[in-house]
Amino acid sequence: MAIVNATPDSFSDGGRYLAVDAAFSQALTCVEEGADIIDIGGESTRPGAAAVTEAEEQDRVLPVIEKLRRETDVLISVDTYRASTARLAIAAGAHIVNDVF
Repeated sequence: MAIVNATPDSFSDGGRYLAVDAAFSQALTCVEEGADIIDIGGESTRPGAAAVTEAEEQDRVLPVIEKLRRETDVLISVDTYRASTARLAIAAGAHIVNDVF
């Protein structure tokens, strides 16, 4: 599993994949390097991170999930603790819900 955080404040990637195309490109790189699942997150879980609204989280993850589903066969995971985001992500093409809380 590879993690792609579509957040401006992730501790693991410093916000490099906030744009849909950047997140998609990173996901493709991870698949080329052997990842068989791509986990897409839209809210940082780093200590002290500011919470985001459901709408903001969904605006970050859903376009990436939709593009991955359209253009690849990779398994897609969504990192969320929100039921509404999980439902929309599954409808958009995610296979797995990764609830870290």
